[in-house]
Amino acid sequence: MHIARTGLGVAAATAVAALAVSAPGTAAPAAVPHTLAVPAVAGHTLVHGVSSPLTSEQCQTKWHINCYTPLQYRTAYDLNALYRKGVTGKGRTIVIVDSYGSPTVQHDVDVYSKQFGLPSTKVKVVKWGHVPAFDPKNSDMTGWAGETTLDVEMAHAVAPAAKIVVVETAVSETEGTTGLPEMMDAEKYLIDHNVGDVISQSFGATENTFPGFDKGDFSSIKKLRYAFQDANRKHVTVLAASGDGGATDMKLDGKTYYDKRVNSWPSSDPLVTSIGGTQLHLNDKGERVKPDSVYNDYGAGGGGQSHVFTRPSFQNGVKGKVGARRGTPDISMSAAVNGGAWIYSSYDPTAVGWDVSGGTSEATPLFAGIVALADQAAGHRVGNIQQALYGLYAHHAKANGVVDVNDGTNNSYQGVTGYQAVNGYDLATGVGTVDALKFVPALAKAGRHG
Repeated sequence: MHIARTGLGVAAATAVAALAVSAPGTAAPAAVPHTLAVPAVAGHTLVHGVSSPLTSEQCQTKWHINCYTPLQYRTAYDLNALYRKGVTGKGRTIVIVDSYGSPTVQHDVDVYSKQFGLPSTKVKVVKWGHVPAFDPKNSDMTGWAGETTLDVEMAHAVAPAAKIVVVETAVSETEGTTGLPEMMDAEKYLIDHNVGDVISQSFGATENTFPGFDKGDFSSIKKLRYAFQDANRKHVTVLAASGDGGATDMKLDGKTYYDKRVNSWPSSDPLVTSIGGTQLHLNDKGERVKPDSVYNDYGAGGGGQSHVFTRPSFQNGVKGKVGARRGTPDISMSAAVNGGAWIYSSYDPTAVGWDVSGGTSEATPLFAGIVALADQAAGHRVGNIQQALYGLYAHHAKANGVVDVNDGTNNSYQGVTGYQAVNGYDLATGVGTVDALKFVPALAKAGRHG
């Protein structure tokens, strides 16, 4: 989710666009209209052309939201002690998948890093297919450029020494299936060529929008799982945002929401770790002034039961919450707009500068950084972390750095009743969030060899 930078006032947010798919040059199936989903705008307009980041107190005064720097996140997630031990993601690679990408991503992460005293990193860009020239007047492209910027800067904030590879695909994802094969093909190619250790996906499509869903035919989703099956074999960790629609999500038009509980793929895939959203409550030092809550402002953390996938074995210990279905999310990180992250971008010449972003598309690259740290600490890829994650939660969760989110807030959204954050696993935040100083070594120890 990316905060809109048009207009004069407060913070706006965009829900991460959902997906569309067909091979280049072929017509989409008749069941999939040519919708063009841009990271959708929800809420107020935002901070326009801010020349430098403000403190949370200044943000509260000016826009009535909290806004956080990577230095605050590092304190909140207990990362600094890991960095002092040399655990920085060195030698590991995070792959980020976005349509179109951003032409200024290297410059922007350099500015971002300098602002906060971080070392910068070389961003390798891989173009998959005939990616069109960037047009700053094309709202679809600028929406994806904002997403790319958010993904890269958040992953870098957590794992400052990790390499970052951005895969730009030539087709935007919209609801249904147009665009997804390109993304999956790109991921499989990089997996087969041993390019990355963890893949961050800040996109999703409502399960109900896939062809055949209404007839109980889930083959259109299951035929797209090949990249994840490949990742599982090669011990590459795959993450996906749980979405910004709470217990519901968008219809095929990419604008309106279902009036019932639905879920989204790839987050709902059992081979993928689903990343939900929290709201952090921090002071300017990054210390918590109260426990984390569920992200529910200008969007809400996605979560609930899959209608496509049955409960995987790693969730047997939480079957009382997920029932017979795959439940999402698995774990959560910062995603609220009121408590969003400062991001620098210059891809739009009319709005160069700093803005505040949120959404589970922020949470996902944050957690990708955590995985990169665990890979380095382990000396090998931790791979598919699901069994390890639920094992750490089930046995001595607190000692393993799994932090429960249980303040009673919920992910109800757009009139659809969601789920409450309660003691233990829930369909609002999964097993909770992390204390990285404890969680990273615990995951490194529990993760598979690869």
